[in-house]
Amino acid sequence: MANKIKPTFPDDWEDDERMNFLFSDFKDNRDVNTTDWDSKLDFWSSLVVRSCRQRGAVSLSLGELSSLFRRKGTQPLGLSTVVQCMARCGKLQRESEFAANVDSGWLSWGVGLLVVKPLKWTISTLLGSSRVSQDESFVVIDLVKEKAAALLEAYRGSEVSSRSLLAFQELSELSSDVCPEESTLCMALLQLQREKKCIVSLHEGEKIVKFSQPGQHRVSPVSDVDVGVYQLQRSERLLDERIKALGLEADNCREEARVLLQDKKKSQALRCLRGRKRVEKRADNLFAQLETIRGILDRIAQSQTDKLAYQTGVAALRLGLKDITVEGAESLVDQIQELCDVQDEVNQTIAGVANSDETMDELEEELKALMLDTDTKTDGTDTLPVVPSTPLVPARELGQGRGTLLSSLPNVPNNTFDITKDLGGGKF
Repeated sequence: MANKIKPTFPDDWEDDERMNFLFSDFKDNRDVNTTDWDSKLDFWSSLVVRSCRQRGAVSLSLGELSSLFRRKGTQPLGLSTVVQCMARCGKLQRESEFAANVDSGWLSWGVGLLVVKPLKWTISTLLGSSRVSQDESFVVIDLVKEKAAALLEAYRGSEVSSRSLLAFQELSELSSDVCPEESTLCMALLQLQREKKCIVSLHEGEKIVKFSQPGQHRVSPVSDVDVGVYQLQRSERLLDERIKALGLEADNCREEARVLLQDKKKSQALRCLRGRKRVEKRADNLFAQLETIRGILDRIAQSQTDKLAYQTGVAALRLGLKDITVEGAESLVDQIQELCDVQDEVNQTIAGVANSDETMDELEEELKALMLDTDTKTDGTDTLPVVPSTPLVPARELGQGRGTLLSSLPNVPNNTFDITKDLGGGKF
C-alpha cells in the first residue's frame, strides 16, 4: 500500500537543535518574526508535498501527518497552521470542496458511483471556521493533477485506447501502477472530470468511464452508440472465454473416455464421447454468435456513420438470436447458450431414429479410433526384436570344435525400429 511507505527526511532531521525549533508551534502573530515563521512554513509545506509524492498519495489528513512526522516520541505542534496556510494559498483543498466543484456534483459520486473515503462536510466547513480536524481529508492539488495526467497517458498508451468506454474495475486494473489505491484513482478521475477530459457514469448498476481522445479539447457525452458498442465488446470477451472453457471441457471428455477404455468400460466411454459431441456443438453455436458480434464491431469501426452501423448491427444480431435482445453482456451469453440447448433438443426430435443411428455410428468410429490410439500407446512390443534362443558359447570353449563367437550370436533382427515414434517424437 502506498500509505505504508515511509518518506525520506532532509538532513536537518538529525539536527536536534534545528528540529526543536521546527517542531515548536507557530507564533500567534507572524509579524513578530516573519523570517522564522516563513522558514518554518516552507520547510513543512515542502516536506508535506514530498512525502505524499513518495508514498504515491494525493490526499492527506492532519492525523496522518502527525503520525508520519513523529520524531523521538514527539509530534510537530504547528501542522494545523501549515495545513491551513497551504489551503489558503491553493496548494490544498478539502475533499468535500474538491468534489463539489465537479459539474456532476460530489453527491452523485458519494452515493454509489465510486467508493471513496467519505467526503465530509464538516462542522468547520459549514460554519466557515478555520479549525482543522484530525480526520478531515485534504487533496494536494499539484499531486492530483500529476496523477490525472499519468492516468490519461496510461489509458491512451494501452491496448484498450481504441475503446470509448471502460468498466471502472477494468480501469483500476489497467492503472494499478499509476494509482495503486482506489481512492487515488477516484481523485484522479475527479480531476480529469474537472478538466473535461473524462466522464464517469452509471449504467445498469455498473460504473463506466469515458476519456477524451487525442486532439479533443473535451470529452464528448456518453451516447447510446457508445453504450451499445461497450455491451457488444463485453459480450465478445465473455463469449471468447466461454468458448475456450468449452474447448477444455471437450478435451477432458475425450481423455476421460480414453481412461474408461483402458478399464474396458466401453458404454461409459461412449457416454463421455456423446457428451463431448454436445459440448463441441455448443461451442460451435457460440462461435457463430461470436463471429456475428465481431462482424458488427468491424463494421462500426470502419463506418463513418457509427449510429447507422450500430443500429443495423443490433438488428442483425437480434435476428440471428431470434429476438434475444442485447441488454447485458452476461445475460446475452446465457441466453445464447440456452437457445443453443433448446435448438439441440429440437434438432434431435426432428432427426429421429435415423439421426440417432448416424450419431451412434460416428461415436462408434471415434471409439474405434480411440481404442487404436490407446493400443498403440500402451503396446509397443511389435517394434522390439525377437528374444535370442541360441546360447552364447563361452570364450574358453571357442576353437574346440563347438563354433566361433560369431556363430554363437543370435541373428540380427530385420524389423525396423521406429525410435522417433517410441519416444513420442523426441530428439536426442
